[in-house]
Amino acid sequence: MGTPPQRSSLSEDQVMAEQFSPEVAKSGAVKSGATGTGRAAVIGLGSMGYGMAQSLKRAGFDVAGFDVNPAAVERFAAEGGRGATSPAEAARDADMVVSVVVNAAQTEAILFGTDGVAQTLADGAVFLSCATMDPEVARALAARIEATGRLYLDAPISGGAQRAAEGALTILASGSPAAFAKARPALDAMAAKLYELGDAPGQGAAFKMINQLLAGVHIAAASEAIAFAARQGLDIAKVYEVITASAGNSWMFENRMPHVVDGDYTPKSAVDIFVKDLGIIQDMARSAKFPVPVSAAALQMFLATSAAGMGRDDDASVARLYARITGTRLPGDPA
Repeated sequence: MGTPPQRSSLSEDQVMAEQFSPEVAKSGAVKSGATGTGRAAVIGLGSMGYGMAQSLKRAGFDVAGFDVNPAAVERFAAEGGRGATSPAEAARDADMVVSVVVNAAQTEAILFGTDGVAQTLADGAVFLSCATMDPEVARALAARIEATGRLYLDAPISGGAQRAAEGALTILASGSPAAFAKARPALDAMAAKLYELGDAPGQGAAFKMINQLLAGVHIAAASEAIAFAARQGLDIAKVYEVITASAGNSWMFENRMPHVVDGDYTPKSAVDIFVKDLGIIQDMARSAKFPVPVSAAALQMFLATSAAGMGRDDDASVARLYARITGTRLPGDPA
């Protein structure tokens, strides 16, 4: 197994969590020493899932991978994994399935759709759901799969593609003790920080949504500020230098605004991710009769940015929307 977990604060699109069970995490970068046995399946070989599959393979798991993009499956097989033609095939004889897809609808399809993992997953095996979703939906999916004799771990992830490849993700997990025990070897292989947030699925999802509320608001505010600075005729590279050394700084300002300064909107995290996640926040808040006007305003800026044709671009493109509607020039704009 890997080294024992450590206490740590969270950054990036990560959640500060100091409640429920003590969090578990490990130190180190690429955990070449983490070892596991058995068979695992990874469904979704995108930038995050591919790195997670590689981390599991490096730890000693026999890993099958599936993705709707055949090229990703072929690449994984060429690099020593086992390619599968469906979620059901990937899950056959697996001890655990790691689902790394975008949303709840895709997760449900992977579980219960045509050629879904529920058709082949062994009794007592564990399904790790890593998508960001409404906690109520996570609870419902857990109840359905657990009723069939399988285990469910609510396990949203954070950290980006590089940390996924290093086995250094942060995982915000909740589920039964049996689910944690079954998933532990895989969690050791994939995570540098594992927060154990309770024994009920949905708690991990709830933590992730609180983080996404803050992350989306911070990106929208940072984009507004940097575009407003440009409108004032300020050198935004100097603005970045000053703000990152001042009280107005935020992790998202420091991480995302270099994209604006460089005029490079190659997506690290796309605008449409926050259209989805802040939309979930609105749904949750409406159900709870809880006002969330600041995140609602941020959602409108992401929606407008997406509607302007930038939904697949980097989420710092909100600054470009501000610039376009005000006639403000940013780096990279046509002369």
